[in-house]
Amino acid sequence: MTLPPPTGPDAEPPAPPKPPGPPKPPAPPVPAHPPAPPPGPPAPQDPPGPPAHDPPSQRAPSRDPARHDPLAVALGNASLLGAGYLLMRRPGLFWAAGAVTFALVWTTAATAETWSEVLLLLWWAAAVAHGWLLARRRRGAPRTARRLVALGLSAAVVLGVALLRFDAHGIEDAIARARADGDCGAVTEAQERVGAGHRIAAAPIAARGDTAVDTCERLETAEARLTAGLEGDQDGLASGFRLLASVLEEDSRNDATAGASLDRFLDGLPTDDACETVRITDWLGDREPGPGRQVLDRSSETADRLAPAALMGCGDALMGTREWAQAESRYQRLLDEYPGDSHEDRARKALRKAVLALQLDEVRELVRGNRYCEAPAKYEGAPARRAGSGRALFLGDGEHPGKLPGAWRTTDEAKAALVVCVGPQDFGSAVRTCPYRSETSGRITDVTFHRISLPVKVYALRTGKRVADRTVQIGGSTCPSLFFTYGVIPSDKYVTPSKSDIRDAFSSVLGR
Repeated sequence: MTLPPPTGPDAEPPAPPKPPGPPKPPAPPVPAHPPAPPPGPPAPQDPPGPPAHDPPSQRAPSRDPARHDPLAVALGNASLLGAGYLLMRRPGLFWAAGAVTFALVWTTAATAETWSEVLLLLWWAAAVAHGWLLARRRRGAPRTARRLVALGLSAAVVLGVALLRFDAHGIEDAIARARADGDCGAVTEAQERVGAGHRIAAAPIAARGDTAVDTCERLETAEARLTAGLEGDQDGLASGFRLLASVLEEDSRNDATAGASLDRFLDGLPTDDACETVRITDWLGDREPGPGRQVLDRSSETADRLAPAALMGCGDALMGTREWAQAESRYQRLLDEYPGDSHEDRARKALRKAVLALQLDEVRELVRGNRYCEAPAKYEGAPARRAGSGRALFLGDGEHPGKLPGAWRTTDEAKAALVVCVGPQDFGSAVRTCPYRSETSGRITDVTFHRISLPVKVYALRTGKRVADRTVQIGGSTCPSLFFTYGVIPSDKYVTPSKSDIRDAFSSVLGR
């Protein structure tokens, strides 16, 4: 059916009719089986020109850019850098893998725990396996160049990690040897070789080295406190031992380094001040056993070894400052706690001196306080009381004893054999009565002259025991031609003794 041409103002004018051409000849018939062409020279090729475009159904297959080499991808991911994903042109996976790797590396370095290393290793295996499986989905022809690049990158990373871990183990071995030798300086020196790479590739090993260095720093603090203890800081001594005990409790591998710190402290004993050494050895001996007993017990052994000499030296120093009681206690402790020690003989002699010094001090205090006669004390260093010899220390009325011969008396308590307590004088027996006339009144009074009566108590200073308790009567001249008096003439007067009279009166009491 033929439609009429469009009409109207917008209709285009009809095209002119084409002139008729010559008639086409009929097509020759196609035989069922065409004959083979005769042999002859090859047909000439078409001249070069633009390539012919075959229809789509007849195009030759080309390389698909989306196909990948699984081995190359797996090797790239083995670098933990996500390089395999870059080979696959998957930037999203590349950045995600990098973020996970960074987080795990940071966690490993921060925690320095074995579990974080295991987690990082699992991530490495997962990345390798994921890259391999993902590439196998569109597996292509092997890419040698890509394999070599990925292998080189991964090998560099793995080899670097392996070398760092190997070096970290070497550092750890050096630290272990230094700790076994008790050399904290070598521990610190070895740990200084640890760098940032070690803290990533071998974080737990590096952390153990840091712990060893921290322990050495704590030991240095303990040693400083112990040194302060040598200078009189008892709180520092206690604090230092507590710190040593805590270090020993944490790890048995600290025994050698802690023992070295303790030994340096013990090497400071004895100190120049023997009494300070006694204080330290007393503290060490009284220290209650606790953590680290096997190591710290060396301090008790050292205290037992040094204490006798320290006690002896301290006692001598106290004797020099006249602190007799403290000196006596040091010597007595030496004899009581260390029988058979080489200082025993010296200590006995020194103890005797201290005891005598204490006794003499007590006697002097009593004498100078006028209390000896009420509370006599002994001084075993006093000369022995012998007949015809020995001096006496006179207390009380000193008028008449002061006229005795110098060889009979002394004022030095250390030289006296006797202490003579002389009471107030009184009238003794009557000797003679004589009449006297007063020049003022002319009255005559009979005056009786009496011996001088003195109550006397005699103590042997060496024993503090009373050896005599009697009344001494001193004779003398009587009835002088005149004497002076105030007021009325007294009816009783004392005789006037001479030195010989006084000597005769006291000679029997003094054993002369």
